[in-house]
Amino acid sequence: MDRNLALNLARVTEAASLESAKYLGRGDKNIADQAAVDGMRAMLDTLNINGVVVIGEGEMDEAPMLYIGERIGKQNENSLEVDIAVDPVDGTSCVAKGLPNAVSVVAIAPRGHLLNAPDMYMDKIAVGPKAKGAIDLNESVKYNIINVAKALNKNIEDLTVSMLDRERHEGIIKECRELGVRIKLFQEGDVAAAIATCFEETGVDIMLGIGGAPEGVIAAAALKCLGGEFQGKLVAYEEEEIVRCKSMNVEVDKVMYMEDLVKGNQVYFAATGISDGELLRGITYGSNNTAKTHSVVMRAETGTVRFIESIHRLDKKPCYTKNE
Repeated sequence: MDRNLALNLARVTEAASLESAKYLGRGDKNIADQAAVDGMRAMLDTLNINGVVVIGEGEMDEAPMLYIGERIGKQNENSLEVDIAVDPVDGTSCVAKGLPNAVSVVAIAPRGHLLNAPDMYMDKIAVGPKAKGAIDLNESVKYNIINVAKALNKNIEDLTVSMLDRERHEGIIKECRELGVRIKLFQEGDVAAAIATCFEETGVDIMLGIGGAPEGVIAAAALKCLGGEFQGKLVAYEEEEIVRCKSMNVEVDKVMYMEDLVKGNQVYFAATGISDGELLRGITYGSNNTAKTHSVVMRAETGTVRFIESIHRLDKKPCYTKNE
């Protein structure tokens, strides 16, 4: 694929973040999310791609834009045929409440290379490059923690495990405390949390627990670019979910590895901070109608990771709308 596409993806997440950040702390996650969708959609349609959304904002009858199956891009004869996975706001409640760790993310791969994951829960585990090969979702939490500690040459009590702050994780939290590891809970945004395992400065060594399956595919795309490892297993709570998985030829309770979630290495990923996080800074507004964004762009084929800090003149952006 065209390597310039990676940098263009940063413009896509920047647009989504700039629109969503206007609603930081204003208490309405739906408005913040819709603003991000609108910004992302407008910028995606400027790209020379023939894209299909495989991870999006829901089904066609549930979301006005960026729904699963939607065609995106210029759709020219010479346009690249790609799968698109989007999460205009990973952490909508964080934006609404003015909390940290909200980001906008997008991943692109050749057609048929991203798993079309059903909108249900997924049991997940993610680690960075140094712990690659040390995890197994079929094994116990204790097994994985001990193995990761060995791979990182750390004492168990120095290991940091992150997971969503949910009641369903009480058992995992208890196991971690009994082992003596450090625990870092977060309210939303497990894509950003999975990526954090690949950067030593975040202090996060392993992410685990149950979260959204679509976000799992996006996280796997990012970790493939970073050389980390991600494993996921779909978790069905309703009979309807099992039927849905069968119709999509996806197995429940079977561990899916990197190649099951994201095939090959022709994968691009981009993210822009909306609110401040461990890896990316959030949107800040300056004088003269300017704003600063902080993004990361990744390319699996080369392993290149670029951090981009941009200053935007908002009055020169036709897709940017001011608040009434």
